[in-house]
Amino acid sequence: MIRLALAAAMLAVPPAFAHTDAVPVAPAPVTQLPHISIVAIGAGPPVLLIPGLATPRAVWDGIAPTLAKTRRVYLVQVNGFGGDDPRANLSGNVLEGMVADIAGFVAREKLGKPAVIGHSLGGLAGMLLAARHPDSVGRLMVVDALPFVGTILAPGATATSIAPRAEAMRQAIAATHGQARPVVTTDPGGIWSNTPAGRIRVANWSNAADPRVVAQAMADDMTTDATADLGRITAKPFTVLYATGAGPMATTIWSGAYAGSPAMLEPVADSYHFVMLDQPAAFAAAVERFLK
Repeated sequence: MIRLALAAAMLAVPPAFAHTDAVPVAPAPVTQLPHISIVAIGAGPPVLLIPGLATPRAVWDGIAPTLAKTRRVYLVQVNGFGGDDPRANLSGNVLEGMVADIAGFVAREKLGKPAVIGHSLGGLAGMLLAARHPDSVGRLMVVDALPFVGTILAPGATATSIAPRAEAMRQAIAATHGQARPVVTTDPGGIWSNTPAGRIRVANWSNAADPRVVAQAMADDMTTDATADLGRITAKPFTVLYATGAGPMATTIWSGAYAGSPAMLEPVADSYHFVMLDQPAAFAAAVERFLK
């Protein structure tokens, strides 16, 4: 049961932000790249925030305004999520495109070694970025993401063995493109968040995302194994927050996945996949520790 629950939380397409005190991020100029767009707010040392599957940059609304008081905050959004035009994400690997676009942006803007915080798919992108472009990441926080999600999908799975399942799911989800997606107003259930408001918000984020991009990004996530890349991550600290709301097996899974790596694991109690929604105060405190 725990494996299925965690797998659903990481990969299934969700059926908006539970933090009722969240302050919406003020409109700012958008830097448009082939696979992502970036909005920058605030001034100070740079920090990049990368959201997860089907999730817009609004997932960071509860923390971005506070960070922007002392930092230059770069809010990433995958093209095709949040109602955006898919652009290059309709052709090729979305995850690889995200990493390439972020690395190019950091170099072009001369950001040095910014702090990078990524949730779910964004966490995997952060790990790949830190491993392949060490000069682009000074600190790395991964929020509820594994280096290889196959760990919780099937015992002994590899990126190759799981590829047929990933392709079948990609095709099924992409085929829903063009179907009506009404606004969700009642609790859809599921374990994305531990509150009805959180689950409703996540469901509406999913409905606003282009299913073709969601499908490809999900398949990319499923078939990418970054385990061998962990030892190449030199970012300090390298912090991994993981939710324990699905049960005690979460600690076993996350500890095993990051064993032998430089990652420092921090459990977040009473939370499901969207930690920043379910435990905003604990999440904000963890980010503060990370940035200090």
